[in-house]
Amino acid sequence: MRVSRIVLLFSGLLLPLASAQEPKKAAPPLPGEKMIQAYFQRQAKEIGDTTLKDFKTKEEWEKAKPELRRQLMEMLGLWPMPARTELNAKVTGKIERPKFTVEKVVFESMPGLYVTGNLYIPKPAPVKAPTILYVCGHGNVVKDGVSFGSKVHYQHHPAWYAEHGYVSLVIDTLQLSEIPGLHHGTYRDKMWWWHTLGYTPAGVECWNAMRALDYLETRPEVDAKRFGVSGRSGGGAYSWWISATDERIQSSVPVAGIADLQAQLNEGYAGGRLEKGVIAGHCDCMFMTNTYRWDFATVAALVAPRPLLLGNSDKDDIFPVPGYRRLAEKTRKIYELYGAGNKFQLLETQGKHEDTVELRAGEYRWMNRWLTNNDQAVAEDQFERFTPQELKVLEKTPEGQVNTTIQDLFIKPASIDLPKSAEVVQSWWPGEKAKLDKALQEKVFAGWPKNVPELAAKPAGDQTHDGVRLRAWDFTSEEGVALRLWFMTAGDAKPTLVVLNLLDDAGWTEWCADLGPEFAEVLQLPTPVKRDEAKFKQNRAVMEKQKWAFAAVCPRGIGPTRWAEPGSTSDIQYRRRFALVGQTLDGMRVWDVRRAFQSLKANPDLKGVPLWMQGKKEMAGIALYAAMYEPEVARLDLWHLPASHRDGPTLLNVRKHLDLPQALALVHPRSVKLYVKDAEAAKAWAWPLDLQKALGKESLQVRIVGD
Repeated sequence: MRVSRIVLLFSGLLLPLASAQEPKKAAPPLPGEKMIQAYFQRQAKEIGDTTLKDFKTKEEWEKAKPELRRQLMEMLGLWPMPARTELNAKVTGKIERPKFTVEKVVFESMPGLYVTGNLYIPKPAPVKAPTILYVCGHGNVVKDGVSFGSKVHYQHHPAWYAEHGYVSLVIDTLQLSEIPGLHHGTYRDKMWWWHTLGYTPAGVECWNAMRALDYLETRPEVDAKRFGVSGRSGGGAYSWWISATDERIQSSVPVAGIADLQAQLNEGYAGGRLEKGVIAGHCDCMFMTNTYRWDFATVAALVAPRPLLLGNSDKDDIFPVPGYRRLAEKTRKIYELYGAGNKFQLLETQGKHEDTVELRAGEYRWMNRWLTNNDQAVAEDQFERFTPQELKVLEKTPEGQVNTTIQDLFIKPASIDLPKSAEVVQSWWPGEKAKLDKALQEKVFAGWPKNVPELAAKPAGDQTHDGVRLRAWDFTSEEGVALRLWFMTAGDAKPTLVVLNLLDDAGWTEWCADLGPEFAEVLQLPTPVKRDEAKFKQNRAVMEKQKWAFAAVCPRGIGPTRWAEPGSTSDIQYRRRFALVGQTLDGMRVWDVRRAFQSLKANPDLKGVPLWMQGKKEMAGIALYAAMYEPEVARLDLWHLPASHRDGPTLLNVRKHLDLPQALALVHPRSVKLYVKDAEAAKAWAWPLDLQKALGKESLQVRIVGD
């Protein structure tokens, strides 16, 4: 049937138009590109080499499995589990066909979060029939600006099941549904604050699938002991989430929905850009927030020993063959611990990233085998497809829907109330501080290196011009991440104070301009920059008068190690990779600053010299966290620090536990000067100011300096 003006959107994302155009000539690589690519190769190998390796017996795996499942729930944003509120399920219409009925169903997985779907029921209506939950991939159908959901595109799956004695519920995704939500927060919209809450739309998709099972359990036609799940592409990923977290699923066929970290970070789809890794071909719903640094074989293994068929095509550019074969090999070993090797199989067919007949036939036969004890070959007959209008559930968008804003509501940020009594604060704060310290170590910075190499600091340059001397030292932040530290003085006398400046992109440009063209080689500048004469003289005068020295460091990805233009597509795709290895870029920049500070402390010429640290905006936040772990930072000067991590810096899961006002309190009683633009901005810091007042030592000072 031909329908006019229909748009079909396939796969894990909206593929960039550049992929369909003539390839452009590649720009010369930026200085940090090789470093960042090698970094993620090491990270993927480090995690992959240990995945499922320690489990030698079924008993060992069974003992570990409950905690692993809890960890996955946490990484999906589902721990603690949300309340199972009333579904308020409604059937808004029915369609009759000779062999089955289709009910148009809507329910609320939580208040205001509407899930639209179609329930296919065989004729005559069965009692206790095997039931398939089909979770759609990204195949939305849009006509004349109206979204009909992905259930329209994937209708042939539930129709086949209904014609063969199954009940089948097909549900729309959050983003490509009748009430379109959002899957592309970090992929497209630079909503890096999602990482600060550990939010991923994968958690919403998993929750919606759980609640779909809850709804199906209310239906007399359904045998809740014979649930199966399948889906392709995005739906393949959601099949993994629900199968791994909910043991009501008794048979699973995820299709083209998973690959290991090596493929996600380093192999396959390049999307017309220099960096490779199939993560660039997937939106955010395809991934949990990987706090515990898993490879994806652990997700698959949590299905064991229930029947699991992993389907994929051999020319799928966003789920490449090596990525799912390596994963399957590790998963199979867990099934073998149960003596259930026959319950895990890999179905690999010829083809691209498409919903092929061969993949569907394998899916149907697998469900028959394990849910109806029938292992005969199957066929798929043609059937008359429904129009989008026929399958539409809602006549209008319900008032009070939260589908479009669920990212703001699904995970609530921590709220820490300060006791009103100073006496209570004094007894409460030590325990609260210890709790927050533990959360930071285990949930926010767990991706920091475990095997820390030597700093290996070595001189890398020394240049003097017009009374200003600039020296440089190269040091190792972690394996494969070499950074440079600069040290500026007026003359050669030992300074009375060193101020370490943390440079972002704007700060790096300013630092270079403050020095001028004579220092280009020490600064690793390919092209000299014009000097700001006024700033040069001002800095020299301060250093001469106060006997101060200024140090500076660019954390990874800035200045000499820049790997992408800020805000570019490549920059976004590299940033997204960090959460997949249990990190964020800003979290690793905190580590870099710590190592720069340690390099200063290790310099024998600076023994006994006080060291301060300062930064602006997000770098102020990075300075704050670095100082928490470097107790010899004598003072912090923080300029225009954001009032919340929602505005930066982006640290993994941090707002689940605290926000920047509490972070300021964690460095108490060290001296902190906080510079804000006005009295209104100063109000954001009432929490740490009240705390220190109750503790009796007011080391934090807030100063208004304007913009």
